[in-house]
Amino acid sequence: MKSKNSGVHLVACLTLALGLTALADRVHAQAAEPAPAAPVIRTDSDARSDAAIAERLRRIFGELDALSAVRVRVAEGVVTLDGALPDRADLVRAEQIAGRVDGVVAVRNDIAASVDVGERVSPFLQKLTALLRSVVNSAPLLLLGGLVLAVFVAFGWWVASFSRFWRGLTPNPFVGELLAQAVRVTSAVAGIVLALNLVGATALMGTVLGGAGVIGLAIGFAVRDTLENYISSIMLSLRQPFRANDHVVIDSQEGKVVRLTSRATVLMTLDGNHLRIPNAIVFKAVILNYTRNPERRLEFDLGVDAEDDPEAAISTGVAALAALDFILDKPAPSGLIVTVGDSNIVLKFMAWINQGDADFLKARSRSIRAAKMAIEAAGFTLPEPIYRLRIDQFPDLARAINAKPSRDTPVAPAPAQAARGASDTMSVSPDDHIEATIAAERRDSGEEDLLSQERPIE
Repeated sequence: MKSKNSGVHLVACLTLALGLTALADRVHAQAAEPAPAAPVIRTDSDARSDAAIAERLRRIFGELDALSAVRVRVAEGVVTLDGALPDRADLVRAEQIAGRVDGVVAVRNDIAASVDVGERVSPFLQKLTALLRSVVNSAPLLLLGGLVLAVFVAFGWWVASFSRFWRGLTPNPFVGELLAQAVRVTSAVAGIVLALNLVGATALMGTVLGGAGVIGLAIGFAVRDTLENYISSIMLSLRQPFRANDHVVIDSQEGKVVRLTSRATVLMTLDGNHLRIPNAIVFKAVILNYTRNPERRLEFDLGVDAEDDPEAAISTGVAALAALDFILDKPAPSGLIVTVGDSNIVLKFMAWINQGDADFLKARSRSIRAAKMAIEAAGFTLPEPIYRLRIDQFPDLARAINAKPSRDTPVAPAPAQAARGASDTMSVSPDDHIEATIAAERRDSGEEDLLSQERPIE
């Protein structure tokens, strides 16, 4: 394979070298060709040839309305042009015409640009008159073209006015309105193209379409963020990742969904505030939906003394969690050892709840209290900060401290019933205030909502 590639490279190099050699030979040959010789001035010039040149130029300029005012004089083959012209381009054209006549040796252009108002306005008036005459002659075609355009535009608006049909044809009202707008624009463009073809303005049509393309490209770059947000709204409405009242976390913003509009996703935070997130951000963000699965796991950490048995503490805490009425039996609550520190052992407890029956934060708070009270009632010690003081240099103080009762003396644990205490009266029912506020706002507000309760969540 390597030798094959080397052969291909060699052939390519030889071909390139031959091409460069041929190109260099052609450039050298062109450089070697002598420049065309200038016309030789003849010695047999006379008055008759000068008169013939002058007469020829006068007849040529007389046939051209713009150059009819040019005066011509010829002597010894030298042509002198005189007079005044309103357009500077005609000065150059007159000189070029004179230089092309046989027998002309040189041209001296003494034509001046006219500053007379009448001479300058007259060509403009002539062009304007010709344009008006052309418009009048083309009036029937223009009227017919305008009628065709009006018919197409009216037809497009009439077809797009069946909003119920377009909404039934698409997954949501937003896409239905988008299709109706596309029908209007398509019919208008078709009417414009047919009208321009009818009046014979195909060149103008190409110019208009080319200019519209350039303008559309420039506008697209200018409103790139707006277009991205608009397209994201379409995609979210088609592939809705949540519904109204869903508890979600979008790009670290937590709340319950109020509605999805064509510009933003409206959330109501858990403290009752409105939060609008642009749909371009929502479409690219990681979305956490707590409502999609009603079962949710809560977890928390508790520490026990390093001298205690962690397995016994876990069994006690798990039993306390299983006794709570809002904790699900399947999956059953569990616990495990997280880490062993210098003075404590950290335990993690986990349990599952149904969010439709229990509020997550309330259930977690009551679960922490129940596990803590049960562990303490069973005689396990929750760790406290430990400070070691050396009093070897003060023997009298050491004897006095040792004579006092030790705080480490075990205390008889309280009964488990007392440990549960007043926590049994704490309600963990979900707070429906946010849901009621969202429902009232959706009922009373006339703002659009692209979310559908019938369509599945993707």
